[in-house]
Amino acid sequence: MSGHETNQKTIDYYNAHAEDFARSTASVDFHEVQDRFLSHLPAGAKILDFGCGAGRDAKYFAEKGYEVLATDGSEELCKVAGGAGITVRRMLFSELDETESYDGIWACASILHLCREELADVLRKMIRAAKTDGYIYMSFKYGTFEGYRVERYFTDFTEESFADFMAQFDGIRLVEQWVSSDVRPGRSEEKWLNSILQKRNTN
Repeated sequence: MSGHETNQKTIDYYNAHAEDFARSTASVDFHEVQDRFLSHLPAGAKILDFGCGAGRDAKYFAEKGYEVLATDGSEELCKVAGGAGITVRRMLFSELDETESYDGIWACASILHLCREELADVLRKMIRAAKTDGYIYMSFKYGTFEGYRVERYFTDFTEESFADFMAQFDGIRLVEQWVSSDVRPGRSEEKWLNSILQKRNTN
C-alpha cells in the first residue's frame, strides 16, 4: 500500500468520525503541555498548529495572544476547528512549503500517522518552515508499533528509536523530552512520547 493510500485511509477515518473525535478531545485539559511549549516562545509568536484536529490547541494559543495558523488534512475536522473561531486551512502534511515562517510548530498527535519515510520528508519541511531558533513540538504514541490501529496508520517511538530517527537531520536539537499518560478519560494506561526541538542556525 502506498503512502498516499495510507494517508487517505487515515483522513477518511477522521472525516467519518470528526464529531466523535472533537467530543473526545475538545474538553481535555492539555494546558500543562501547551504551556510547556509556549514557555519557549516570545509573546505574540507565530505558531503553526500542524494537524489541528478539532482546534483545541489552536484556540488556546490564539486566546493567549499568539498568531496561529491551523491546518488539517481532514475537511470535516477543518469545519469543526473553523467553528471555534480560528483560522484553518485544509492542507496535507506533505503540502507544507514555507521557509523561516514560524516561531513555533505544534504537531500534537498528528504526524504520528505518517510512515517513517513520509515522516522524514515532512519533518524536513517542518524544519525549513520554522524560523532559526524556532521550536517544534511533536508527540507520538510510546512503543515500537508501526502500522494500522483499526483504520488509522501509526508510527510509534521510544526515546531510543526517536534518537535514531532524528540522527538523519541537521540543524535541529532536542531541547526537552518526556513520557506522559493519555489525558482522555479511561485511557491513562496509554503512554505518549513528547519532544520539543529547536532549529539551529546552520550558517
